[in-house]
Amino acid sequence: MIRNVILDWSGTLVDDLPAVWRATNFVLGRSGVPELTLEQFRAEFRLPYADFYRHYTPHIAVAQLEAWFYEHFRQVEDSVVELPHAREFLAFCRERGLTTLLLSTVPYELYAVQAARLGFDRFLDHPYLGVGDKRSKIHEILAVHRLEPRETVFVGDMQHDIDTAKHGGIGACAVLTGYNSLAQLRASKPHLILEHLGELQRILERDGFELPVATSANEGELTRRPIVTVGALIFNEVGQVLMVRTRKWSNLWGIPGGKVKYGETSIAALKRELKEETDLDITDVRFVLVQDCIGSREFYRDEHFLLLNYTCRCVGTPAVKLNDEAQEFRWLSVGEAMTLDLNHPTRTLLERVVKPCVGGSRE
Repeated sequence: MIRNVILDWSGTLVDDLPAVWRATNFVLGRSGVPELTLEQFRAEFRLPYADFYRHYTPHIAVAQLEAWFYEHFRQVEDSVVELPHAREFLAFCRERGLTTLLLSTVPYELYAVQAARLGFDRFLDHPYLGVGDKRSKIHEILAVHRLEPRETVFVGDMQHDIDTAKHGGIGACAVLTGYNSLAQLRASKPHLILEHLGELQRILERDGFELPVATSANEGELTRRPIVTVGALIFNEVGQVLMVRTRKWSNLWGIPGGKVKYGETSIAALKRELKEETDLDITDVRFVLVQDCIGSREFYRDEHFLLLNYTCRCVGTPAVKLNDEAQEFRWLSVGEAMTLDLNHPTRTLLERVVKPCVGGSRE
């Protein structure tokens, strides 16, 4: 049973990625090194961060790099915000009597400002801050607080966090809300990959505070069933389609949609999901195709989906308001949408819309 939760700060509880990226580019600029795009930064940044700077700025002393970084970070620190579900998860841990510790590379001075502003400090029993290599601290934390490894989990957003958990012999949970991509996290083989902390809360409640364990193939066949989902290409008044990008689909572009609830028609589910995810009302709903999506490596966990795909038109002015399931949206022509880095089911749907054909799914 999980009784202790060790949490990372950046990318797990707070979204400081834009601020850290800008401050890092300031450092690179001062060092005479070309700046990185956000995608390049996410792909290259790693902990311990000294290794990252050793690769890009070996000619500059670490102390000077840190001075430049914090000089600029304090100018953009107000952009740091709490991540969706973080506050609710911390409150859940407190209500259920779980020990909550923080293990982060963020120095105390920056943490103190952010935590006080957000009110997160009251949820944490003890913060361990400014830890360059978390692996060097995990055994001390377990010993000082007398934490049983089998009752403890470390939740973070980077490969270094997963490595730290394994080094300490504790549960490793990776969240998709931060710095490392799904592919990077999957390569480190955590016990769980989670869309966000809200998903971890639901799993702990559902499974009696036990981390799920892998079942045999036969057990999986008996206990798991395909998940029926609905999704649609939403067209606006000028014939553009709405494309959204989500972490759980490897940061690839796709369409909004979600699961069909028990007792709900597919059309009702489609209207509900699109409203929840985009705040758009739709009309002229037309079925296009059904796709099997079984164990897609593009999705963040192993699932078997039956994808019911539609087209529709938005009602009125298309003022999109994304919920926390997607991170970005664009209105594009169908041709422009085809040039994006698309998940496979969305590309199949677009191809069918561009060139309709007789028969079932192309999968």
